[in-house]
Amino acid sequence: MIVPGSTAQSLAAALAAETNDSLAVPETTRFADGEFKVRVDSEDDVAVVVCSTVSSESHIELLQLQEIASRFAEEVVTVLPYMGYARQDEAFAEGEPVSARAVAQAISTGTDRVLTVTSHETYVRDFFDVPCEVVDGAPLLADPLPEDLTEPLFLAPDEGATDLAGTVRDAYGTGETDYFQKSRDRTTGAVELHPSETDASDRDVVVTDDIIATGSTMSKAVEHLGADGVGRVFAVCVHPMLADSARTKLAASGVESVFGTDTIERSVTTVSVAPAIAAAL
Repeated sequence: MIVPGSTAQSLAAALAAETNDSLAVPETTRFADGEFKVRVDSEDDVAVVVCSTVSSESHIELLQLQEIASRFAEEVVTVLPYMGYARQDEAFAEGEPVSARAVAQAISTGTDRVLTVTSHETYVRDFFDVPCEVVDGAPLLADPLPEDLTEPLFLAPDEGATDLAGTVRDAYGTGETDYFQKSRDRTTGAVELHPSETDASDRDVVVTDDIIATGSTMSKAVEHLGADGVGRVFAVCVHPMLADSARTKLAASGVESVFGTDTIERSVTTVSVAPAIAAAL
């Protein structure tokens, strides 16, 4: 039985089709004080709860779905297509929490196993008190790219994300990888971004990242690519958060198209991670 959260309805439906499992239809009641409760009328030996925790409210929804599932199923598997707070994976200052660990421990209380997709850092899985597996969604990002890219260059936002760019390049089948390097103008103090080693002129560029949140860093990088005389520019990410005016920033900077997966359901969602999750279940 696939039990979907409200933030992962399309993915849950695709996962049910992949696994031939039945799909529950939760109902939500909201009270005058803002609190809510979820109802699921289902019974099965295994419950797969699918919920992207894109907000604090979706975390509460996930905990409620897990609690319901634990009462009718012998095994509960929690799928976190997108794990909120995962980027807060350390205490950045004295007196601050490791939020990713706090969230992981809370989720662990209502499940036997966790699957998440392309976490910001793989060691986040160690914060859970139950087995956790990270499913790689990056190879799927090659699927929506045009087949006729000219000498494609797959660029990561920093050196640490080069492996992700390499995964997309390998799935595409041809091209080079590089990462954006920051340099500061000694006169003006302005920070400039440019490929660390590769000449990007007259080449099609695919800027890759695990998540596009505000789009600020990526759009600034793309603006510099335009100044270098590159060809077409595409942006791909596993988690298309695209908060506020992120999509507009990318378009204004010269990005032709943005492609993302359905870990977060947005207009740029063009490929589903359901097959990868189904393989890991």
